[in-house]
Amino acid sequence: MKRWAHWSLRRTLLVVLLPGLLAVMGLELAVSWRNALAAANAAFDRSLLGAIKAMDANISTASGGLAVELPYRMLEFFELTANGQVFYRVASGDGLVEIGDALLPAPPRPLEDAAPQFHDANYFGIPVRVGTYARQLDRPLSQGSHSSRVIIQVAETLESRQEFTRRLVWETVARDALLLLSALALVVLAVHTGLRPLARLRADVAQRHDDDLTPIDPEQVPKDVRPLVDAINLHMQRTRQVLQQQRAFIDDASHQLRTPLTTLATQTSYALRETDPAQREAALQAIKTQVDDAIRQTNQMLALARADAMELQREPLDLLALAERVTRRLWPLARQHGIDLGLEPLNDTPADAPTDAPAQPQGHAALLEEALANLLHNALQHTPAGGQVTVQAGVLAGKAVLRVADTGPGIPATDRARVGQRFLRVADPAAPQAPHGTGLGLAIAHAIAQRHGGSLRLEEAHPGQAAPGLRVGVEWPV
Repeated sequence: MKRWAHWSLRRTLLVVLLPGLLAVMGLELAVSWRNALAAANAAFDRSLLGAIKAMDANISTASGGLAVELPYRMLEFFELTANGQVFYRVASGDGLVEIGDALLPAPPRPLEDAAPQFHDANYFGIPVRVGTYARQLDRPLSQGSHSSRVIIQVAETLESRQEFTRRLVWETVARDALLLLSALALVVLAVHTGLRPLARLRADVAQRHDDDLTPIDPEQVPKDVRPLVDAINLHMQRTRQVLQQQRAFIDDASHQLRTPLTTLATQTSYALRETDPAQREAALQAIKTQVDDAIRQTNQMLALARADAMELQREPLDLLALAERVTRRLWPLARQHGIDLGLEPLNDTPADAPTDAPAQPQGHAALLEEALANLLHNALQHTPAGGQVTVQAGVLAGKAVLRVADTGPGIPATDRARVGQRFLRVADPAAPQAPHGTGLGLAIAHAIAQRHGGSLRLEEAHPGQAAPGLRVGVEWPV
């Protein structure tokens, strides 16, 4: 099968069709040969039976013995037709009375009355075809034998029969060979004609520029090939979308990195000019903060690129353990902001439910940790000091869930539909003029959720309260 995969479609079709057609035609030739032999033997056997019936009509038992008035003209005509020698024998059922060629070979099977038999034999070294016929006499013989049965045999040599059979068979073979050649030519023509649209399609695609991803017109190819063309068009559409995303990512990344680098250059120049140690210390501290932000933004952009391109290899997950690792990693940040950080499991299975173990969630652990870390980092950045942030992990309604709930200002309902867009920074309701962050945290979580066949879900954590907070999580099917 692998070897055939490297063959052209034309070669594959010809290799499959031509031997199959040859095998079928060979079988047909064998059957035709056999049928021609059977037809020739049947025709000559009928002629042989006619001679037997003519001889039977001239048998007489009036004298009490067995007498035959030979139809010499008929035998002469039969000899001319058979184009060879003719032998005959008329005998009583017990063989005591015989007329003609007494040594003609007997039939291989027992004779039945009125049922002729035909068989091939040798008569004094001469191949012959023998026809044998038996019937009951009107009255038993009284002279030489007392049998009430008569046996008639007529034999002919095979020259005429063989010549006729040979001619008939060769005519049949010639006809079938002509049909075979015609069929082979039609198969080759059909394969060449049927593959011409594919060759034209290949030439059109080969002549395209490298950046030409316009769809192929499915009307230019046969109906059977349209599913392939549709699949190619779908693939080119996906490739075009990926290229557009890459271009947009590069443009956005260059824009996002240009601003902090420019700021760093300005701050560095200011620190170099500053002579006051206190002012220089403040400038260096600002530079460090800017570098930390640039590092985080770069890491987030790399994480977003990795989420889009990394091969997704699923493995069984312990969601609670995964959430605990992320929570421990960001615990120092929560303490620095004065936020109460907690972890709690999720489980909607009733206590009296059957003990059958539920399906274990599966996913890419590294990507999911990255998504949860970004959600938790966002919550810690936007929750005021003294607030609470809770990491939740488990299975709800047949979906694996990793989410973070906080007591921060939340996100306005008008902005939630846009969450997940790259470099989108939503203004804090408490300080609408100063949106902060890179705008990549939720985009990373959204991309990772989509890679797992899930979604990013946002809702108010405490509806109706002054600080409704936000509950945002990644959900994907178990």
